[in-house]
Amino acid sequence: MSADMPEAWEVVETKERFEGRVIRVVTDTVKMPRDEVADRDYVVHPGAVAVLALDDRGRVLMIRQYRHPTRQLMWELPAGIRDVEGEALVEGAARELAEEAGYRAGTWQTLIDLRTSPGMSDERIRVFLARDLSKIPDEENGFVHRHEEIDMPVEWIPLADAVEKALMGMIHNSPAVAGILAAYAASVEGFDCLRPADAPEA
Repeated sequence: MSADMPEAWEVVETKERFEGRVIRVVTDTVKMPRDEVADRDYVVHPGAVAVLALDDRGRVLMIRQYRHPTRQLMWELPAGIRDVEGEALVEGAARELAEEAGYRAGTWQTLIDLRTSPGMSDERIRVFLARDLSKIPDEENGFVHRHEEIDMPVEWIPLADAVEKALMGMIHNSPAVAGILAAYAASVEGFDCLRPADAPEA
């Protein structure tokens, strides 16, 4: 089986429907096979990074955050939007791990790349595996939590337990589920199969 590959069908017209703080919604009129055209609505998203932080006891660092569209408190990995121009993805991931959980990591690898909902969004998420963790002293971490991040709990869950919770439908956040299952699969080979942290995105 070959990898996903670039392909771009002709766009006859693009209409901007909405522009918000983070996302835009557009309608492309796309030329289909047999010279038909069809409208495709989708969300234009800057992308995101997420971090599966694994400690030396085989536990995953997870946070619980309120997500208004789902009306749920969801178990997630530390994550954030790619909103710093020119910032390497791994640097953004390290910043999110520090800000949301108060940890730094000595070892970084690319765990998995996701297209979260390719039928309706161009969003891409890179999930990193972070190991060799150390707690950042409070006096060194001046990040101020706001909105959904206030009182956001940090919990450590054994990787095998996290896999079970994902398979039992107790964890729904897509990068968390994908990251947990990918880390469990990669652990069989001691994480030797993973790409470096600066691996290019397809």
